[in-house]
Amino acid sequence: MKAIESISEFNSLVKEGKPVFLDFYADWCGPCKTLLPTVEKLSEEFKDSVEVRKVNVDTQRELAAKFGIRSIPALFFMKGNKVIEKASGALPESELRNKLDSLVSRN
Repeated sequence: MKAIESISEFNSLVKEGKPVFLDFYADWCGPCKTLLPTVEKLSEEFKDSVEVRKVNVDTQRELAAKFGIRSIPALFFMKGNKVIEKASGALPESELRNKLDSLVSRN
């Protein structure tokens, strides 16, 4: 799973048109570390249909501000340049999978 390293990289990713799942995290965040293996697993599972990216809120402050991040982990499900759904906290794998399935099947 790749990390987004700049706002321009994010903008390019969104322009590609593929659904995007963003995981805003920090290296010091316990719940983020707990969630990471699940996100990595789903990233591999959905690699053909969803761009799964992680965003470090400490290094990508501009992007974190753009999304109004107040707590982490913060999860955003996007299609085009539009946020379809957002969630926070270390969600169970089944809930994340359902959200990704819903994102993929959405027109």
